[in-house]
Amino acid sequence: MKGLVRTAVAASVSVAALLAAGAASASSFAIRSGQSAEGLGMAYSGAAAGGIGMGSMAWNPATITMFPGRHSNWNFTYLNANGDYEPTSPTRLGSPFGPLSPIQNGTGNLGGDGAFIPASYSAWQLTDRFWIGMTTGAPYGLRSKADNQVHAAQIYGRSAKVATINVSPTVGYKVNDWLSVGAAMQVQWLNASLKQASGIGPTAPPVIIEGDTIDVGYRFGVTLTPFEGTNIGLAYRSPVRQTLDGTLRTPLAVIPVKANLNLPDSVVFGLSQVINDQWQVHAGVEWTNWSRFRNIPIVSKLNGLPATSLNFQYDDAWYFSVGAEYKYSKDLTLRAGVGYELSAVNDQNRTIFISDNDRLWLSAGASYQVTDRIKLDLGYTYIDVKKASVNYSGAHPQQGAVFYTAEAKPYIHIASIGITYNWDDPKQTLPVQPVVRKY
Repeated sequence: MKGLVRTAVAASVSVAALLAAGAASASSFAIRSGQSAEGLGMAYSGAAAGGIGMGSMAWNPATITMFPGRHSNWNFTYLNANGDYEPTSPTRLGSPFGPLSPIQNGTGNLGGDGAFIPASYSAWQLTDRFWIGMTTGAPYGLRSKADNQVHAAQIYGRSAKVATINVSPTVGYKVNDWLSVGAAMQVQWLNASLKQASGIGPTAPPVIIEGDTIDVGYRFGVTLTPFEGTNIGLAYRSPVRQTLDGTLRTPLAVIPVKANLNLPDSVVFGLSQVINDQWQVHAGVEWTNWSRFRNIPIVSKLNGLPATSLNFQYDDAWYFSVGAEYKYSKDLTLRAGVGYELSAVNDQNRTIFISDNDRLWLSAGASYQVTDRIKLDLGYTYIDVKKASVNYSGAHPQQGAVFYTAEAKPYIHIASIGITYNWDDPKQTLPVQPVVRKY
């Protein structure tokens, strides 16, 4: 009973800590980087196969069966994203050949001071085959605010903020020595605020859309161990239909509104392979169904008619990653990884809020077993994003009266620390030792 109380308290503390979500580190406003310091050090390769420690539970709930006894893991990540849109042609009104806009300057840096992203995991083995646990995290988030609040594309965006908290009770069952299954319910809170100028003048007042909601989804997955030292994982994350309730604030009125955000589902595959006592390699593939995230009517609750809309027209996204770990000593493990993401955002649908494009991940990290009960993880990733252009030149899904083209060269720094704690007395032998474990 004490173990249950301690595990529940640990999960509750981690939920209370989820106060911020930062600029996105995956396609659009998805956040991959905040889920695990251990995983960050390998670009999250092998996540679905348990290759990144307890953080694997965020990808594949079946990996909970890979951690015998009772454990908790806390992660604190700092993400600093940088992007600066500079116009590539004169900004005009009405058409590409219309009169010049009175404002010609770019956005300045969109990333601000960055943000902290916490995440946590708890796993409790009830029997030789059954586990329960909890994960908390922020799978989506964005903090985009132009240094120049008065800029040439201000009618398309001055700032955007998306914050989420995802709490996922998790269960796992070891069917036999080579197969485990798991499932999790996602309870997700989302808050969004988008601000843009109501006109082209430097003193134009803002138009603000804001709202929040709590909705649910699910995850399920399997892990396979066909040979000793070989772990394979496959998992599915359901879409979450977020039904935002909020307001549309204009210079003339405050209108109660509602909107449906169909956040994407995803499928992830992972492989982890032990080479020898010192080396282990990992690989992963992730597909995200961003093409379901398209036109979002903002409907007035006064008359049931669309007051405005957000049009994205995204593509599906793919993420590929490989990594390796080297056990330098009994207590110290070193790791590195590389990832590449094919973004959901392209030159036709990119917005002024998000300087997103295909991106290369370069990651490194380490773990140190401080005591029998405490392990410390450190991870760092540099993300090099391809040049990103915005083209409000007539065919953009959110085209307005301003014809604006610009380009940014975004990049992201991410650093993370994680702590894993074993609630059991290491001097006592567990009654059941699982066949599958994190090497």
